[in-house]
Amino acid sequence: MRWIVRGLGGVLVLVVLAFGAVALIPAEKIAGLAVARFETLTGRKLTLEGAVRPSIWPVLGVKTGPVTIANADWSDEGPMLRAEALDISVDMAALIGGEVRITGVTAVGPQIVLERAKDGRENWVFGGANGGTVTTETPGVGTPFTLLKGVVTGGSLRFVDHRAGRREELTAMDGELAIPDYEGAATLRLTASRNGQPFAADLTIGAFRSFLDGKVGPLEAELTAGAAEASFKGRAGWNPVAGEGDLVADLAALKEVAALAGVAAPALPQGLGGERVTVAGKLTVTDAGSVHLRGGKIGLDGSTLTADADLTTAGARPKLSAKVTAGALDLRGLTGGHGGGSDGGAAAAGWPTGRLDASGLGALDASVALVADSADLGLAKTGALEVMLTIDRARAVFDIRRIAAYEGVVSGQFVVNGRKGLSVGGDLGFAGIALQPMLRDFGGYERLIGTGDLRVKFLGSGASVDAIMHSLEGAGALSLGKGELRGLDIAGMLRTLDTGFVGEGQKTIFDSLAGTFTMAGGVLQNDDLRMVSPYVTAAGSGKVGLGARNLDYRIKATALADAEGAGGVTAPLMITGPWAKPRFALDLQALAEQELADEKAALEAAAKAKAAALEAEAKAKLKDELGIEQQEGESLEDAARRRAEEALTDEARKALEALLGGN
Repeated sequence: MRWIVRGLGGVLVLVVLAFGAVALIPAEKIAGLAVARFETLTGRKLTLEGAVRPSIWPVLGVKTGPVTIANADWSDEGPMLRAEALDISVDMAALIGGEVRITGVTAVGPQIVLERAKDGRENWVFGGANGGTVTTETPGVGTPFTLLKGVVTGGSLRFVDHRAGRREELTAMDGELAIPDYEGAATLRLTASRNGQPFAADLTIGAFRSFLDGKVGPLEAELTAGAAEASFKGRAGWNPVAGEGDLVADLAALKEVAALAGVAAPALPQGLGGERVTVAGKLTVTDAGSVHLRGGKIGLDGSTLTADADLTTAGARPKLSAKVTAGALDLRGLTGGHGGGSDGGAAAAGWPTGRLDASGLGALDASVALVADSADLGLAKTGALEVMLTIDRARAVFDIRRIAAYEGVVSGQFVVNGRKGLSVGGDLGFAGIALQPMLRDFGGYERLIGTGDLRVKFLGSGASVDAIMHSLEGAGALSLGKGELRGLDIAGMLRTLDTGFVGEGQKTIFDSLAGTFTMAGGVLQNDDLRMVSPYVTAAGSGKVGLGARNLDYRIKATALADAEGAGGVTAPLMITGPWAKPRFALDLQALAEQELADEKAALEAAAKAKAAALEAEAKAKLKDELGIEQQEGESLEDAARRRAEEALTDEARKALEALLGGN
């Protein structure tokens, strides 16, 4: 706005036309003098087209046809000002007394170009190196003035900063300005369009002269753009932009706000601002371009957060640093918005296939410490949590320090990476977790009850929950204490060899259950499941389709003998089919083969025992009747040969003794 003040001499020379009319001097001649005077003062060519019509009553003023003011000689952006018409009126009595009191200025269709050269020169500054003879000493320059009503209709404003490589434009501009006191308050009401987005602004400037010079001063502002609206009350200045005060803003879904800023609207997930973002608190904007919020309250759809935040704009992306406290967080948008107990449950045909959009992660970098009362992730729910969120180039890392969930505690790391497509991964530990409610939320599965520990490391990628679940890979381990498996009585099946022990009311109670697993291609593989219970022991192995949501699992179970000695039956149990309706079957062929193998082994053992008994009997008979005693590892033939040799040797010894006379 300073160019208006620096060009005040131009306004005043136009007003001289009115005096010319009073003195009966031809308006055309006075207009020529005014144009010449304006060009001398500013160094810019002023062109008045059409008739110049002065007025004396009821106000002193002048009306013109089309008006053009040339731009600086270093510019190629066209005229600095072009208007279809100007209408200026002043208070004659005040003017005679040396006071400039403008009662009205109306500009029809003004097209204004404000421009900064690469060397820092500004086209709205007149005199000196910018051309013209106007200085701070020129009569009229710096003279206090008032404006009862200034009106702009159908205008446009283009700002070009060649130094910063920045270009901005306001179109469809209508406004009304009132400056009743040069040193006091002024008001501006403006409607316009920026980047195709209409908006309206209502400003109350507490100290007009200070604001005109770009200094920080009292300011109240209201801005509306479509469904977005904001208000600010505090202090602000524009050269450079800086301020501090109280901000209250309803930014809707950020669509209009992003359009005004000239950036793409971030696709925030549902629950994290996808529908509505509100902000309130103490706002500070520094001359370095950083923004600071203290005591802030941020609304993201249905979630409310309290935050102290700092936003810096230097670098490739804005950087947000914040400490955030929240109540209940709705984070279902990060996982597609479906939990296992609803559309994504075990009874469903498959996982949600809707596209997950993580482009919002690339809007800024962040380092946010979050403390919340609870969180709903869609696939799971948590209690109180402490998480450190870091976003770097569209990769979000949740460093989970502690999350209370399902009667236990979760810790570890969870990652959402949107750099090249979308991938999720983590290394999580679950301590003392109640498995039934967790599996119900995650997969709609309620049959496994128990409390214990789970460790899982995983990675998946894809544009939907379905794609991610089909791509999961990783490993983990599960260890449960006492619990039960509902809908299945393994001991009853083994005792009766009847698979009818399934369904409502059936269960298998266990004292412990443990195993490890690996994941690849969305399939979980387990080979070392071990279950111990008062009635049955079992070892399991097989596959669980995490993506396909199916089972192909084999349990080799043994029903323990009861007090009467009944039981002791071992049989393989097959569990196959979808999660929603698994099929249970005893592998009777395997059981028959096992029985045959057991009978064969028993017969072989009996035959070996009989052979051993016969061999022992033969050994005893040989010893008693022939004096042959079989030694360890010696065959009967070898034993007989050895005994014959011993006998011959003994007979030879006796014969020799007899020959020698017994000596």
